[in-house]
Amino acid sequence: MSWRSILGIGLLAGALLSGWSAWNHRASKTPQTIDEGSTDFVLKDFEITSLDKDGKESVTLRAPSMERNRLDQTSNIVTPLFLLPDAAGQHWQLRADTGWISAKGEELRLRGNVAGDSPKDGKTPLTTFRTDALDVLTNQSIARTDSRVTVTRPGLTQSGVGFQTNLKTKQYSLLSQVKTRYEPNAAR
Repeated sequence: MSWRSILGIGLLAGALLSGWSAWNHRASKTPQTIDEGSTDFVLKDFEITSLDKDGKESVTLRAPSMERNRLDQTSNIVTPLFLLPDAAGQHWQLRADTGWISAKGEELRLRGNVAGDSPKDGKTPLTTFRTDALDVLTNQSIARTDSRVTVTRPGLTQSGVGFQTNLKTKQYSLLSQVKTRYEPNAAR
């Protein structure tokens, strides 16, 4: 065989292979659907600090996991810890089993074993509250619930149904079925 015959056979084989490859990889007539899922993003073991319109800390969030919903841009959080500064810049700590944040971050919802602890600044008596559900309006520094709440301070335990607190001024109100137990020796 001459070199021209070998070259001709090689070119013919190459043309057949490329034609076969193009045939197998041609565009399908049925469009393929891509599942974009319902989650924009997932964060793991993170800390986020949100600033208010004046550039001051509004809320800090620490959690092991958060997912943002693609459709309504709300976020679901596993075991969140929210740190909310009071007027002096000291932090209230709010914990729960689960959390939810509105699309613009103006509302937080904590559910399951909600624990709120006042700042440990040494200036005010340590205050804690426990409940099953709590809603926080971050722009107003208001936390509230319609559920049963127990509030403790040194020497004082209060419980009731319905609760509201201003996290900046540290003032709170129990709304109904209030019971108070005062233990003067525990306050020392």
